[in-house]
Amino acid sequence: MAARHDIAAPPEQEGGAAPADRTPSTTPAEADVRRRARLSRRWQRDMRWSPYAFVSPFFLLFLAFGLFPLIYTGWASLHTVELTAPTDMDWVGLRNYTRIFDDDFFWNAAKNTLTIGIISTVPQLMMAMGLAHILNYKLRGSTFYRVAMLAPYATSIAAASLVFVLLFGRDYGMINWALNAVGFDHIDWQNDKWPSQIAVSSIIIWRWTGYNALIYLAAMQAIPQDLYESAALDGASRWKQFLHVTLPSLRPTILFTVVVSTIGASQVFGEPLLFDANKGASGGAQHQFQTLGLYLYEQGWVNQHLGRASAIAWTMFLILIVIGIVNYVISRRLRASS
Repeated sequence: MAARHDIAAPPEQEGGAAPADRTPSTTPAEADVRRRARLSRRWQRDMRWSPYAFVSPFFLLFLAFGLFPLIYTGWASLHTVELTAPTDMDWVGLRNYTRIFDDDFFWNAAKNTLTIGIISTVPQLMMAMGLAHILNYKLRGSTFYRVAMLAPYATSIAAASLVFVLLFGRDYGMINWALNAVGFDHIDWQNDKWPSQIAVSSIIIWRWTGYNALIYLAAMQAIPQDLYESAALDGASRWKQFLHVTLPSLRPTILFTVVVSTIGASQVFGEPLLFDANKGASGGAQHQFQTLGLYLYEQGWVNQHLGRASAIAWTMFLILIVIGIVNYVISRRLRASS
């Protein structure tokens, strides 16, 4: 019996055509190119917009806690408004500003701010320059000294002021004890005008001398050593090297510290507030060390005159603008002369 070797034919499609090969619409190479193009566009968008996202928290916080209070304070300075009813505003124009310039307490606070600023800034920067000059030489444990100089800056204003209140106590203070040991009478540091301003200035000097010394030290280390070697070959002593090499090279840094210290002195608040024996914003019984910051606080939060306090704040802001303009003019002249 013969075996059948028939082979079944493949099923025919419609029309009797043979089945065509099914190939994908895109090849793997084309898909990879498209994927890379999408990633490239995403990377470009990320590189373009991510820096704005990173800095946006600063600008949002600045708008909420910097720009808005500044604009609102300027608007409030043109009205009569009290702390007990901050939404009730009566338009007075520039009356709050004219009242400031006729106020003897404002001018007293301005004079105190100026004198405390001079007493604290000049010795502070001179001492900072001397300390930086010493630390600029190779010393054992120089890192320890640098950290120690920065410790007062990291100390709380409240803690430092309370310690200085004890030191400058009239009856049991260590300063008066030392003066009495060498034959001087006791000094009423909190009630006399000049002693109280010197005491407040000493707190500022103690806190900021080390900070400015590190700024001077960083600027000194950036001075090329070739200048000192040339001066030494010419026979210049260390003192002459300091006068003719260090100081001229530090002129921009000195100007910077002077401006920053002046701005800080115009905003002194915590030290005189905590130094007052009555724990008030009057700056002593006779306003002998009341600064502009204390006067602003007294008008706004003690007397509850928000309109006048806002005018004082904007007046201080204009003073800082003038200081900035003077700094710009002096720096331009220094660059032109050099």
